[in-house]
Amino acid sequence: MSVKSKVYLEDILDCINNIQNYTKGQSYEDFEDNKMLVDAVLRNLEVIGEAVKKIPSDLKKKYSEVEWKKMAGLRDILIHEYFGIDLRIIWDIVVNKLPSLKTSIQKIIKENSSPF
Repeated sequence: MSVKSKVYLEDILDCINNIQNYTKGQSYEDFEDNKMLVDAVLRNLEVIGEAVKKIPSDLKKKYSEVEWKKMAGLRDILIHEYFGIDLRIIWDIVVNKLPSLKTSIQKIIKENSSPF
């Protein structure tokens, strides 16, 4: 794995950790009512989507179980449809999708990192 690919994967992992730290102990109602929290989560999801777009296709093919296209597509929606975003969908992603994505990204980094 190239150094750049590893950096992008680590960026994704950092953003997931940020989102999980920001939302820890929060309910959907807390999230929805806190504009700063919403903005922080959306920004990190945008960064995840942007990083995904820079990961080489061979790495994406090798780990096809990861929903790469959906992450990149979410980034496009967040950028271009900002005022029409359904926060319930975003919250569902935070609660139900990010934990497994985090596990997958950690696995990819581990499997492709050289011990030297």
